[in-house]
Amino acid sequence: MSRNLPRRPHLDHLRKQAKELLQTLQQQDPGSRLADAQHAIARQYGFSSWPRLKAHVAREAATAPNPFVGNWTADLSRSRLHPLNQLRSATIAFDVAGDTVTINYVMVEPSGHTERGVNTFVADGNERPSMIREGYVMRARWLGSHGLEAVVSRNGEFEGRVDYAVSSDGRTLTLSAKGGPGGVEQVGVFERDAL
Repeated sequence: MSRNLPRRPHLDHLRKQAKELLQTLQQQDPGSRLADAQHAIARQYGFSSWPRLKAHVAREAATAPNPFVGNWTADLSRSRLHPLNQLRSATIAFDVAGDTVTINYVMVEPSGHTERGVNTFVADGNERPSMIREGYVMRARWLGSHGLEAVVSRNGEFEGRVDYAVSSDGRTLTLSAKGGPGGVEQVGVFERDAL
């Protein structure tokens, strides 16, 4: 079976696929090793070995720009915001260096009040104290090449989650947020600003 790699493959995702395959292989042959699963994954993607697949992914990561990077403007007509969180306008700017993500945002409320802020976090799947909310912990991770998840907790209890997804053509960014009192859900749709 031959599969196509995503446009921006992520090694962590491929490792997860290999670990999942290893469980299946070990049911068939208890002597199966992780190297066997990695080799099988590499072959599925058309590579002769796991090291060649890893080298390809590393080259892609070094040369391809992250699809999140850039300036985005909210399309409020396509967004579904909570009634208590209405906006006149919103812009965000993403910068990504490795797994470090920096988001600069500007939100203008219907009254005209403007809120500006910066949020920086590391998307490596590990929990870290929030840099913007004291007492909170954030775990962020990449979901493939065009997805990013950030989960916030406090005292071990879930507080909220934001999923960021860039469309395959790179023109639209969707933020899906859930959390806060009453489990508020909202979706913000952003269009990439012209370069």
